[in-house]
Amino acid sequence: MSRPNNDTLLRALMGEPTDYTPVWLMRQAGRYLPEYRETRARAGSFLDLCKSQSFATEVTLQPLARFPLDAAILFSDILTVPDAMGLGLYFAEGEGPRFERPLRSAEAIRALQVPPMESLQYVFDAVSGIRKALQNSVPLIGFSGSPFTLACYMIEGGGSDDFRNVKALMYSQPELLHHILDINARTVIDYLNTQIEQGAQAVMVFDTWGGALSTPAYREFSLRYLQQIVDGVIRTHDGEAVPLVLFTKGGGQWLDDIARTGCDAVGLDWTTDISLARARVGHHVALQGNLDPGALMGSPEGVAREARRVLDDFGPYHGHVFNLGHGISQFTPHDNVRVLVSTVHEHSRAMRAAQAFSYQQAPLLDGDEAPDEESLIVRV
Repeated sequence: MSRPNNDTLLRALMGEPTDYTPVWLMRQAGRYLPEYRETRARAGSFLDLCKSQSFATEVTLQPLARFPLDAAILFSDILTVPDAMGLGLYFAEGEGPRFERPLRSAEAIRALQVPPMESLQYVFDAVSGIRKALQNSVPLIGFSGSPFTLACYMIEGGGSDDFRNVKALMYSQPELLHHILDINARTVIDYLNTQIEQGAQAVMVFDTWGGALSTPAYREFSLRYLQQIVDGVIRTHDGEAVPLVLFTKGGGQWLDDIARTGCDAVGLDWTTDISLARARVGHHVALQGNLDPGALMGSPEGVAREARRVLDDFGPYHGHVFNLGHGISQFTPHDNVRVLVSTVHEHSRAMRAAQAFSYQQAPLLDGDEAPDEESLIVRV
């Protein structure tokens, strides 16, 4: 299939010039939208919502009908992967995701295997269905959890405040944790490659819990397997580049390490100074982020002010995708999302126009040549 009519996100992720800063939001299809809640009720359960091509397509498109976002992201869940491994995913009311059979014994860990991709066919059907429904309007982003983040849920059996079981295994029998991580990494590679084959035009790996690690542990138990994914994911399809984004929540101190993996873009949470991040790694990778999701709880004026601040901090350079520093809250007023998207588009266009004007007004010295259009916006 051809590139989408609006390919601004793809160009920004590859560090190419764009007329404005593209924007999409983590969890942009979700509980803050009344139409999502209505569809969720019709589906019967969250897993039924994920496993239905028609429902998954419907909720993926809902935010695009409301807001002029620059990308769609597959509606699914990172825990579909360990569910395919036989751990028995379910969602307990008021408790979030749980597993019936968490990995608590050496025998269970050693028995873990890469699942056949046929067990995740419902995800791939959703990808192809969404891509068709988008009608080449905007790109479709596929995703997966990181090997370490998936392992946290697989070992703990659900969410955790301290990851005591994961860290007990890490510091007592690290070879067992490495086995889980290797299986997860190989599965994620197959999973993302199949999403790309079915129509995903960019992919993102969410390392939600990598920030809970010490620096040596992060490099050994998370970054090592992110590198395996970067090396294993097929980054072109039908002659087009497929950008890969890595996001470690709480990973600002490891920006240089992440950028050196060879990924195309690094996601930033809101605790990282985006201007410093651009100065450190912006010449190697694009950056995605990084508004505090809590800013969307404020007034519309406050939302616009914070959006402009993030854009100003990054500067009028290419290689930036605007996003939140993590997922949007279910309590977010959707009118504030409209303000956010319009502010990002309008302010970034004005920034680029002002920079182009400043270049055009600057006098040329003897021997200088006027810059071409693409050189007016440079990554530094």
